[in-house]
Amino acid sequence: MMRTQSPLDLHLHTTVSDGSDTPEELLAKVRTSGIRLFSVTDHDAVKGCQMIQRCLQPGDPAFLPGAEFSCKDKQGKYHILAYGYELDSPGIQSLVKRSHSLRMEKVVARLDFLRHHFGFTFPEPELQRLLSMDNPGKPHIGNLMVRCGYAATKEEAIETYINQLHMDSAYLLPETAISGILAAGGIPVLAHPCFGSGSQRIAGTEMEKRLSRLMEMGLQGVEAYYSGFSTEMIQEMLTLAEQYALYVTAGSDYHGSNKTVKLGTTGMNGSTPIPLGMRRFLAAVGMERIL
Repeated sequence: MMRTQSPLDLHLHTTVSDGSDTPEELLAKVRTSGIRLFSVTDHDAVKGCQMIQRCLQPGDPAFLPGAEFSCKDKQGKYHILAYGYELDSPGIQSLVKRSHSLRMEKVVARLDFLRHHFGFTFPEPELQRLLSMDNPGKPHIGNLMVRCGYAATKEEAIETYINQLHMDSAYLLPETAISGILAAGGIPVLAHPCFGSGSQRIAGTEMEKRLSRLMEMGLQGVEAYYSGFSTEMIQEMLTLAEQYALYVTAGSDYHGSNKTVKLGTTGMNGSTPIPLGMRRFLAAVGMERIL
């Protein structure tokens, strides 16, 4: 197998979803990080990718448009990454519009839940600011609760209060996300596959069943290298990717100061062998030159 000379990070978030860096700030950090290929994968959005593309200059690291769609069905939750699609594709724009609508539905439902069950109310200017954001979610509501004195930390707000509301219907089905990505000419990849809902860990037979179901829907790859994975998790995903001829990607899930994960922390480094599935993925998105 070939070896990397510089890292790549294909799972990054900006202020367009729940990261703390604007797209411009993230690009500035990537420029000095040594990363040779990066992707912005904001939740249910491509606006950050559009902003990055407008800011790219000759000599910048290679950029691959991405997105991360939150999905759920009766078998569990999934985060489906999209890569290599056309940014102006009607298919991807339709998918973003649908997922954004569901996201806003969840925000309103959570605010109503907090008001009715706990008596938490928020100043109107704060509510309008929240609802005018590109893709507000639980972290944004949690931060608002902290500012209003209803919780000591964002994590407490989410775990103790927000997560008490369960909404099975306000999610994309995984087959909807996968088919939409494929229709836009993109590659659907399962993000952090070893992690399910909350503290759920998926491995062994359960993992194989999950991958088999998603592959029937059109899934083409797995994020085998991930900041939160142990060596054993990485190896299991690499083995399964080889067994099922799946693409392999690597991502940190960087959110700036909103998480402790550092840029470029994917489980790979300059001496990590590049698996066949990753070489195939890079070829499929026209990025063989980073090898």
